[in-house]
Amino acid sequence: MRPQTLDEVVGQEHLLGPAAPLRRLVEGGRLPSMLLWGPPGSGKTTIGRLLAEAVGARFAQLNSTTDGVASLRDTVAAARDAAELESRTTVVLLDELHRYSKAQQDALLPHVEAGTIVLVGATTESPFAGGITRPLLSRLRVFRLEPLGDPELAEIAARALADPERGFGGTIGLDEVAHRQLLGYASGDARRLLGILETAVTLAERRAAEAPDGSVPSPLPVTAADIGRAAQSATLDYDRSGVISAFIKSIRGSDPDAALYWLATALEAGDDPRYLARRLVISASEDVGNAEPRALPLATAALDAVEKIGAETNDEGLYALAQATAFLAAAPKSPAAGRAFFAAREAVRAEGTRPVPSHLRPVAKTYRNPHDDPSAGSQQYLPRGLVGRRFYEPRDVGEEAAIRRRLRARPAKEQEQPR
Repeated sequence: MRPQTLDEVVGQEHLLGPAAPLRRLVEGGRLPSMLLWGPPGSGKTTIGRLLAEAVGARFAQLNSTTDGVASLRDTVAAARDAAELESRTTVVLLDELHRYSKAQQDALLPHVEAGTIVLVGATTESPFAGGITRPLLSRLRVFRLEPLGDPELAEIAARALADPERGFGGTIGLDEVAHRQLLGYASGDARRLLGILETAVTLAERRAAEAPDGSVPSPLPVTAADIGRAAQSATLDYDRSGVISAFIKSIRGSDPDAALYWLATALEAGDDPRYLARRLVISASEDVGNAEPRALPLATAALDAVEKIGAETNDEGLYALAQATAFLAAAPKSPAAGRAFFAAREAVRAEGTRPVPSHLRPVAKTYRNPHDDPSAGSQQYLPRGLVGRRFYEPRDVGEEAAIRRRLRARPAKEQEQPR
């Protein structure tokens, strides 16, 4: 079901629609070296191949995990021959470009710069995260592909079910529940959608063949159970970094529904409940902080509960994770304490350590104990040169608002005292 022309590509209208960037390049008949950046199954490889065909260029494909510098050298030599003998440009699609080492990417540079090849890199990783070297990235135009939405996935599924040559030719029946489940398990990935559908059809055929009469109905019904069994391998493509990022950011954004959804996604994909509980402990301090001091003990208790009760095979252990997730997401937020610490650490690293004020040393006779002297809070506690510096700025939210009021009510600090 791979598209045979650019017009058959479903989705990516912002790149391939009328007057869109890639469409205009094709209409101009000349391609620059580029980077197609997008999630799995969004069409990067297909679009790269079709772009080459649309401008009449030779097409060669390399994979960063299997093809090294030697393969690249052979591909460049063939491209040079095609340019000299046939006056044809060669488009080289390099899958997972971010996996190429710096030396391998450096080997690409002169050929891209000289125009010996038109490089179409494909990557699922942000090109600005460091996986692609700056010199190479500066020579590529970056085009971002979006995950396919349910309407696009539904169109791809409909084509596969109806196409008499490359698909099932109307011999398969998919009810509404199974169809909805298929789109959900695909998670924006056309390749995954087609793989699940194909496996589900095989399971349905096997079930029909094992029926007492052995007859295969037409159209063959594919059930939600078939889709579910076929999708069991979908967790292999679990985007852990993306899901965990969404999980924590949903907590930080005070959206318990989204936080619980991403928690469920991670757990259904087989992620370690203890890892998720540890992330909650971090979020309790980093995001909630002193705005709700009960968050940290609750998150720590959830971690303890998961470790003691278990959660991999026992759903009862998941209640603690759900409780902590909902509480943290709904709680008021303040990162002030953590930010204050890192600001203080930066001051130490940037300015070096400073001597402890003499009245704070263990044998000091001039130290005033606040328990005995109500005015002792005004004495100098920061070292010389930092008196008056504020690291901790409590926010006016939750319990931290009371801390803010108490700190503002403190007596004015004394002037710097001699060492």
